[in-house]
Formats: sequence, C-alpha cells, structure tokens
Amino acid sequence: MVLKLYNTLTRKKEVFRPLKKGKVGIYGCGPTVYWYQHIGNMRRYVFEDILERTLLFNDYKVKHIINITDVGHLTSDADEGEDKMVKAIKREGLPLTKGSMLKIAKKYEDVFKEDLEKLNVLEPDAWPHATNYVKEMIGLIKIMEKKGFAYETDSAVYFDVSKFKDYGKLAKLKLEDLKAGARVKVDREKKNPYDFVLWFKGVGKHKNHLMLWDSPWGKGFPGWHIECSAMSMKHLGDQFDIHTGGIDHISVHHTNEIAQTESVTGKSPWVKYWMHSNHLTLKDSRMAKSGGNILIISDLEKKGIHPLEFRYLCLGTHYRKRLVFDMKNLKSSQQTYQRLKANIAGMKDDKKTNKKYLKEFEKAMNDDLNTPKALQVLWKLVRDEKAYGKLRTIKKMDEVFGLKLLERDVPKKITELAEKREEARKKKDWKKADELRNKIKKLGFSVDDVEGRSVVRRI
Repeated sequence: MVLKLYNTLTRKKEVFRPLKKGKVGIYGCGPTVYWYQHIGNMRRYVFEDILERTLLFNDYKVKHIINITDVGHLTSDADEGEDKMVKAIKREGLPLTKGSMLKIAKKYEDVFKEDLEKLNVLEPDAWPHATNYVKEMIGLIKIMEKKGFAYETDSAVYFDVSKFKDYGKLAKLKLEDLKAGARVKVDREKKNPYDFVLWFKGVGKHKNHLMLWDSPWGKGFPGWHIECSAMSMKHLGDQFDIHTGGIDHISVHHTNEIAQTESVTGKSPWVKYWMHSNHLTLKDSRMAKSGGNILIISDLEKKGIHPLEFRYLCLGTHYRKRLVFDMKNLKSSQQTYQRLKANIAGMKDDKKTNKKYLKEFEKAMNDDLNTPKALQVLWKLVRDEKAYGKLRTIKKMDEVFGLKLLERDVPKKITELAEKREEARKKKDWKKADELRNKIKKLGFSVDDVEGRSVVRRI
C-alpha cells in the first residue's frame, strides 16, 4: 500500500519515494540541553517516533539522527540574546566555566533521554553533539565565503540571503514583502535585514563566551543554524529524505538551514520531505519554557499518569493539528488506555492474523500517519466479537503505536493478589476483597474494576 506524507515544502501530501530504494535517512532537530524538555516538546518526539515506526512497518531500513545542541543557541532563534547554556549556568548558581556548561548539558540530556525511554521512543542511530562538529561547521562556512554567500563583519560572519534566490521557499516568505525588524532584530552590520549569523566572533558581548574555537575569522563559536547543516550532512550526506521539527522551526531555523546547505552543495532540494508537528497548547496559550508554564514527564508521573498514557493522548490528535491539553483530557485518555489494555489482557492467542483489520490499519497509517483513524481501527477490532487473530494483529499494530499494549509491568506477586481478590469478589466476599485491595495498594499498586475485569497498575 502506498505511503503518503505531508511535505511542508510543497504544502501537500505526496507519495513517499526515498532517494535510495528501501532506505530512508531522517534528521530531527534535537533539544538545546539547557532546561527540561516539556510535554509539548515531547509530543514532537512521539510524532517522529511514529514516523520511524511507520517506515519500518513499510519495510524500509531507517537511519535516524537526532542532534544535541550544547552551544550557540541564543535566547532568540534569530541570533540575538544570551547563549541559552550560559543562561542555565546563571540560573543554577554555578560558576561561569566551561566545566559548568558541560555539566548542565549532561544533566538535561540525561533527563531528556530518560523521558524518551519512558515514552517508548526508539533510540536514534546517532546523537551528534554540536560541540563535536565545529571543524565541519567551519569547513561549510569557508565554502560559502568562497562562493560569495557569506561575508565577514567586525562581530560575525553572516550569510547573505540576497545571494540565494530561493531563500524562504519552505516558509513561503518573500523578502520584498517583509519589513525590517518584523522577523529578526535590525542589525546595522548586516547587508540585509534577514542575513543570519554563521559564526560569532569572540568580541564585544561575546568576548568572554565560555566556549570559543579557533577559526579563519578569529576565536569564536558557531551560530545555531549551521550546526544542524553540519551534523546532518556528516551523518546522512549532501541530500537525504526527511527532516523533522516543530512548526516553529519553519520560518527561521529550517529556512536558514536550507539556504546555507544548498548554497554549499548546489543541490536542490537538500531534503526531499520536510515534516513538522503542531503545538501542544494550554487552553489559549502555547506551552513554552520562556513563559514558565511548562509540565514535564515527571510532573505527570507525580499526578499518577504513566508516560504511555500521555503517548496515547498524543496519538489521539493528528500530528499536524494543535493538541489542546488539560488534565481532564489526559485523565480521559488514561482511562481509555487502561480500558484498552484490560480488554487485550483477556484475549487468547489463536495463532492467526486478521488481514482485513491490518489492511485498514495500514491504510490509516500510510495516509500521513493518521493515528486517530488507526486507533479507531484498533478499537473496532477489540470490540468485534466475531473477529479472529486479535492478539497477533494487535501486536503488529502496536509495533507502530509503541504503547506496549501486550506488556504487563505488574509483578507476579501483585497479579496473584489481584486474582485472589477477583475470586473473593465472585464469591461476594467483599470484606476479603477489600483487604486484598488495601494490601495491593500498600505495595504501590491500584486495582480497579473495568468492564468486568480487574485492572492493576502502578500508583
């Protein structure tokens, strides 16, 4: 069955045809590790995981890269403000040293990876760190300078957007229609208002930056945008299949990545398919670190929510649609997920696969990762009393959903207590049933009666 994906570059669904038959290269913009990644950020990585799993389901071999930004990302995505890593050091009261910066980066990278594991997100093939690819970044900038796409000023090396005729094609920007200062801050050193930094010199406000490298333009550090070009090209080549990110990356970061990379290689398109996930919002506002209104995975766990219950919530809304988040919606998804697992737990393996339902599921997923529709197919199968091959078909579906629907994370001792409680309930020995429930609770688990079955989960 044909796989179709929505391409931000063309603003339409396209039949997926990789550059190399049977193989797919994916690059996902990773986190700047100066703070926790909130659940809005994590929604994006769930989307990227579903994309990879769908490609694997379609028998592609996938090479997946997610970078770690540990230098060069300023508080404004458009090259202004303080380095986010330096800001984190100050926030946590550490000395302003390179050691502190590396310590901060390691701390938040570890938490990020732990959260991905809790969400059952597949490990990428590589985690390139920006600080390890400065040599490659300098090499790219030198090529741009030689070709006339870059110029040097007293404080930086800039990319000259006027020299790149297709600048803004991803975001559908027309430079002549934009006003100076509307998208990026006016800088008198720039030839054009939308020129962006490739290399910051260690002078002026950046004179005492904690991480400076030698370069043809003096000591300095890379701009944010050049980092992703260097790391993706190093791992995936001059052209590759899919680049992912959030919709907030489209107008600046990804637009600049395209310009600088295609100016170096002369190959267009650099990336064949651009895919972006929408925001997770809190009522009328976007969840953002800058606004201080964030929730992280451990916050949800403290509220009794398993990370996979949050993953289920994410799958209930298409990745290109805004996901409106509140605890009521999350609690509803929690109950639905638990009910789903309870129904599956009672199924017997008849050693068959239901091709009809698997075909419906494949049709939904191959239609631009339509997870809400695919979940409907799953529930339809679960409720179909006449359907055969339920267990093995659900297992196949869950290779894409990543919800661990067939796994039981409850210790054998707890399961045995729950079974004894169920026997007591059948005999209407309510006193004993309550005693066993309390015993289970003291051991850190809850037991609930869902559609005639006992559902046990960790508190």
